[in-house]
Amino acid sequence: MGVRKCGTRALLEMLYLHPMVQKASGEVHFFDRDENYNKGLEWYKMQMPHSHYGQITIEKSPSYFVTPEVPERIRAMNASVKLLLIVREPVTRAISDYTQLRANAATASPATFPTPAPKTFEQLVLHSNGSVNEGYRPLAISVYHHYLHRWLEVFPREQLLIVNGDQLIEDPVPQLKRIEKFLGLESKIGSHNFYFNETKGFYCLRNETSNRCLRETKGRKHPRVDPHVVSKLRKYFGEHNQKFYELVGEDMGWPED
Repeated sequence: MGVRKCGTRALLEMLYLHPMVQKASGEVHFFDRDENYNKGLEWYKMQMPHSHYGQITIEKSPSYFVTPEVPERIRAMNASVKLLLIVREPVTRAISDYTQLRANAATASPATFPTPAPKTFEQLVLHSNGSVNEGYRPLAISVYHHYLHRWLEVFPREQLLIVNGDQLIEDPVPQLKRIEKFLGLESKIGSHNFYFNETKGFYCLRNETSNRCLRETKGRKHPRVDPHVVSKLRKYFGEHNQKFYELVGEDMGWPED
């Protein structure tokens, strides 16, 4: 169900290493886009891969997390569905979001026309008077508790597992073991399924037949951000993070300065 730029694609591909997991190939966007939702549940089923008895089918669309109608729509389909929410330290997530938006804008702009220099992260997250620009979308999405309230009004807490995206990057196996247990799967994924790629700076995947890394757009190098701005944002998120911890019953230990 999200969160954007927290490792949803990496998590999906890692879980697919398990022989009892099938995954939808792309982001389906059934519950968050009216034009798809209005096609009905049969259309949604057609987007799913074939699976055998006992296998679990997984799909991910990170915008599910922030779209108001989605929790009720999912419950209407299946009230007992298992939900995975992957989160990262909020300032890191916001910088990653900015980095992707900037890369997408550069790709979309025709090379033949001069374009104004893109605004820096610092210019976008702070107003001219130095206050935090709470309306800037990458910051707003990092205020996790604002969105999680909706989900917990619809689903019991035990149907939702919080996955630590920062730890998934640094040491994926412990997070995947937790997920296997949550999904009722036999423990199959282990350190033998990963190798560290020094060039990319993150873990790549390995199974019996092949080795593969996530595509080039994953793990983009972040721009350097003024440490004073990072510190200011972490202080801003401090109270929001505490509210999130209280909601999920778990302290993620994110820095507040």
